[in-house]
Amino acid sequence: MTPERLRAFCLEFNASVEEFPFGPETSVFKVLGKLFALTALDARPLTVNLKCDPDEAVRLREEHPAAIVPGWHMNKRHWNTVTASGIPDKLLRELIEDSYDLVVAGLPKAERLKLDRP
Repeated sequence: MTPERLRAFCLEFNASVEEFPFGPETSVFKVLGKLFALTALDARPLTVNLKCDPDEAVRLREEHPAAIVPGWHMNKRHWNTVTASGIPDKLLRELIEDSYDLVVAGLPKAERLKLDRP
């Protein structure tokens, strides 16, 4: 997946925005103020930190040890760092969507309903 496609996919979700609180080199994708993806789009290799169910995070790390590792500078139980070139684009898209959904699930019900994700 290219950096441009990664950015575009993250911004397809309802109410998602790109911010730069850590400087211009780090893209932070949020939904209603909550982080769901963090990446340096100009880094090589391209990696992205994504929220993940703890049990699923362990399984993914075991299945893809070269491409999915505990989240860099994040809570290692709930976040993975994923090397985009190390997994199929379809899986990466699923992991991004799962991260978004986990963050949305933690929002108040009224906000979730506005996002069409009860």
